Amino acid sequence: MSAPATFTVPEGFTLHKENTSAILLPSSNDTFLNPVQEFNRDLSVACIRTWGELMNAEKERKWRQAVERRAKKNTGEGAGPKAKKPKTEGDALATTDEKMGEEAAQSTDASKDATKPQPEFRPHQFVILEALSATGLRSIRYAHEIPLVKYVIANDLSPAAVEAMRRNVELNDLHEKEEPVAEGSTEEPKVRPAKVRVNEGDACALMYNHRSERNRVDVVDLDPYGTAVPFIDGAVQCVNDGGLLCVTCTDMSVLATTNYPEKCFSNYGGAPVKAEYCHEAALRLVLHTLATSAARYGRYIQPLLSLSIDFYVRLFVRVYTAPIEVKKLFSKTAVYHVCSGCQSFYEQPLGRVTEQVSDKGNVNLHFKVHQGPPVSERCPECNSVLHVAGPMWSGPIHNKEFVSSVLTHVEANEDKYGTSARMKGMLTVAKEELDTPFYFTPSKVASHFHCVCPSLDETASALLHAGHKVSRSHACAGSLKTSATYADIHDIFRSWVKAHPVRMDKVSENSPTRHLLSKEPSFEANFKRHPESVTASSKIKLVRYQQNPTPNWGPGAKPGGKRKRGQEGDD
Repeated sequence: MSAPATFTVPEGFTLHKENTSAILLPSSNDTFLNPVQEFNRDLSVACIRTWGELMNAEKERKWRQAVERRAKKNTGEGAGPKAKKPKTEGDALATTDEKMGEEAAQSTDASKDATKPQPEFRPHQFVILEALSATGLRSIRYAHEIPLVKYVIANDLSPAAVEAMRRNVELNDLHEKEEPVAEGSTEEPKVRPAKVRVNEGDACALMYNHRSERNRVDVVDLDPYGTAVPFIDGAVQCVNDGGLLCVTCTDMSVLATTNYPEKCFSNYGGAPVKAEYCHEAALRLVLHTLATSAARYGRYIQPLLSLSIDFYVRLFVRVYTAPIEVKKLFSKTAVYHVCSGCQSFYEQPLGRVTEQVSDKGNVNLHFKVHQGPPVSERCPECNSVLHVAGPMWSGPIHNKEFVSSVLTHVEANEDKYGTSARMKGMLTVAKEELDTPFYFTPSKVASHFHCVCPSLDETASALLHAGHKVSRSHACAGSLKTSATYADIHDIFRSWVKAHPVRMDKVSENSPTRHLLSKEPSFEANFKRHPESVTASSKIKLVRYQQNPTPNWGPGAKPGGKRKRGQEGDD
């Protein structure tokens, strides 16, 4: 459904355009819209479109397999045991006549089937539920820009927001209306169903009403002002098997700092991290909440794309039902011991899985509690105090194939996204990220050693020469992810310090730096440029990390007016 060519703006309103959609914003702050979130909305459209194509490809493959099975069954391939050998010659002649008659009938049926139209796969049109819609801009964009959308349910609790949504849906010609009938026609006018269905009510109640299997929706989008936690339980129940769950959390002061650890635990079931990699830890805490919420109902999640963006996190996960995969969550959850001095971390998985293959070749999985602890009371590297973080998700946070598909789609449709340059940059980095937890920046490690900082290329080359894998991280500019431990990273910096000495008179006696420098490196690091230190995508100029778009930008002020409930939409 295409957007109207022109928009009529009533007095007292301003028109806000984004891509092919537009909304009317009142002069009062009754509804919330953050223009900076255009990147979030662009990314969501691209991810849902890609997921829709992926989901339909899976359905088509299953459909074709079913058609092939039916065809084999109709032609008699593999149908039952062979006929018994006839006892007499007369029986043999009778059997031969029967077979000839069957073959003739089958050839007649085959000729009839040839004249019948061959069945074609019809792509599945899916339903999107946006639980917290505010102005409705996101729902309107979904209806306009995603071809396979059947309809979008746009919900909000605020009467002012619902009124704004209805106004904006009508402005974009997505409402229910009678189609005009040709002059002189006796036919009754047809009613065109609404592409965006506006609902006023509690988001949780709406999602619980859709949790029965026949009422489930295909995509659920949660983009609240603050945390999405109150809505996650309903969301994981009302999304279809293989459906998409899109979640935004903007409470980074809870997720990415240790200022409110008790709030982080009550919301996300884990303690936050106080280290430079706190933003990736925030992603893993939200994934842990999604995974455990789904597991209560025999469901599990598959993270497709998890991004730390500006002042929020945005996650795209698929939800499936499979009890055996729910059991594996035990081994994908870990607690981390984080050093307060050098920020080294030590992983303590909660569970482990062992495989036992039977004589018949069947694989049996056994789930056991993991051994621990992984480290003593103090950090082995700098002798500082360790703090506990988690439990949190320890598995992969991206699906490389999905990210590649989204990137291909964006590159082919750059003109359809206002933030395509940034989308390409961030998706490229996410596609190349290692699946190992957490990242580091050479400048931070150099500050722990009180030494001159090696360049990013020199640090990456030294790690590669030592036999470790290296990638960038989307969450922080100038960061590296590696398969090496912090002990290996520190050995590389000890080799660097030998060529670039540290003034020990500037280091206090009780500083962790003295412990770090008191050890000899276990190997000599090679800082010469490694051919793989620069990836193919690094040679292309991309906007990988966003600069501040406007002065004093951020989450924006909460909408005014009376509220029935504290949580409202962030669009």
